[in-house]
Amino acid sequence: MDLIGLDIQLSDQAIVIGMVFIAAFLLVQSFLVPAFGENRQAQKRLKKRLRAISAEGERSEISLVRRKYLRELSPLERALEALPGMARVEQLVEQAGRETPAYRVVGLALMLGAGASVAGFFLLPLPLPLVVLLGLGVGALPFLSLTRARSRRLARFEEQLPDALIVMARALRAGHPFSDAMHLVAEEMAEPIAGEFRTTFMEISYGGDMRGAMLGLLRRVQSVTVMIFVTSVLIQKETGGNLAELLDGLAAVVRDRFRFHRKVRTLSAQGRMAAWILSLLPFVLAGVLSLVSPNFIPMLTQDPIGRQLVVGAFVMIVIGILWMRKIVRIEV
Repeated sequence: MDLIGLDIQLSDQAIVIGMVFIAAFLLVQSFLVPAFGENRQAQKRLKKRLRAISAEGERSEISLVRRKYLRELSPLERALEALPGMARVEQLVEQAGRETPAYRVVGLALMLGAGASVAGFFLLPLPLPLVVLLGLGVGALPFLSLTRARSRRLARFEEQLPDALIVMARALRAGHPFSDAMHLVAEEMAEPIAGEFRTTFMEISYGGDMRGAMLGLLRRVQSVTVMIFVTSVLIQKETGGNLAELLDGLAAVVRDRFRFHRKVRTLSAQGRMAAWILSLLPFVLAGVLSLVSPNFIPMLTQDPIGRQLVVGAFVMIVIGILWMRKIVRIEV
């Protein structure tokens, strides 16, 4: 009987931990991202453009940045970088502004996941499903860190872009060519926009064509704003026109868009905070009841009707999170 009671207690703990994990995951995915979303049609155009870039990249020659990166690696490191899936990890590292090789990120994730799984199985000990869940969660930390760094870097890039466009427009009016205008931005402004424009300038200066360099910028900085900038420049190069005036207008549009995003995020802060409180309150209350009255939660979960009520409440929590996400995330 004691073993049966222990198994029931462990299963209840596993269920509760699983519920908390799912609720926390949905909350992070829903409310720790920017409170505004790109227009769905713009997202589709960006994804279509990026797929086209990927197809062109397979047919085109390797970029100067990629060639320099591979030349600095040892033969063993180049072999590891050639493994399946490493290209996507390398792109994530590059977009995050880091210089860590992709194989080291994957190796760190595997080591952290394996260490957490062994510790959870032998030291805690936890049931096998929770051990696997713990290993996957800890192993994903390096990728979550890179994703967060990429989001911050992209937000900083978009914030700097209007000033960079104004600098380029003034340089063009002064008689400088487009590549020199990009080099001026790379020399005068701060990271991350300076580094990205410097890379684009180098690819143009050392024999690359304008289209390939600009599409490479869009591949590294995957943003609808950058897509508009790249598309405008490429169309202007093919059809002609006043590029300085075009950049001034684009800078004004980007600045107004960024200001509107900030306003939307401020107005939706109360809704996001309410979503966090309402979603986590049942779990906090369950924890307090477990401390105050240790027999209350087992009495609820051991009864079939109580289990149904718990499952129904959790389903309503998930529906509430998704509903609040629908309200808070405003498409622009």
